[in-house]
Amino acid sequence: QVQLVESGGGLVQAGDSLRLSCAASGRMFSSYRMAWFRQAPGKEREFVAAISWNGGNTNYANSVKGRFTISRDNAKNTVYLQMNSLKPEDTAVYYCAVRSRGNSDQVQSDYYWGQGTQVTVSS
Repeated sequence: QVQLVESGGGLVQAGDSLRLSCAASGRMFSSYRMAWFRQAPGKEREFVAAISWNGGNTNYANSVKGRFTISRDNAKNTVYLQMNSLKPEDTAVYYCAVRSRGNSDQVQSDYYWGQGTQVTVSS
């Protein structure tokens, strides 16, 4: 089983950039598809981005497409989320997740989760 620890969250202003990191334990990290989700106050957790085991395939929510970039470094067992042009509506707890089964990025029950990191974007 892979264990995940997110970092890099914080308080920024609208238009700023932030990079989240997710460090994974486990020798099989490079075999898994990884993803980022987020949960804003009072809302359900939602998909943000996903990346294939070798980084060759990525998938983004429409709300972040063109602003966020997911990447991974299998040598460091780390997945990243580069967030540019941040908006107040990006404020949320961001969760790193590893997909253990299934074929859809959206099915949250197919994932193992990190503890989350808070991102707050002020206007």
